[in-house]
Amino acid sequence: MEVRWDVFWIIMGSALLTFIPRVLPLMLFSKIQIPMWLLRWLEYVPVAVMAALIGQELFMSDNQLVPITQNAALWASLPTIAVAIWTRSLLGTVLVGIVAMMILRYWIG
Repeated sequence: MEVRWDVFWIIMGSALLTFIPRVLPLMLFSKIQIPMWLLRWLEYVPVAVMAALIGQELFMSDNQLVPITQNAALWASLPTIAVAIWTRSLLGTVLVGIVAMMILRYWIG
């Protein structure tokens, strides 16, 4: 089997470029004491990222706002969010979301 050195170096470079952003913060933050206000602030980052991702999916399609009357994803999210809050069940939430989306896609088109 022949080794293609260009592919080898591309793989090594990619590995290094994904390794550095993951390990460098761990090494840095393990040596310093993080202030309490920063720890509290960092707790909101995952929620903000998830809200941005879901919000874009719910309100936009093809980089345009979808009218509320034609937005099946937005209407399907309402019972899904209610079930998620009420039951705290991932399986129930996913099932309600799938069924709601199926019904609304059939109804709205």
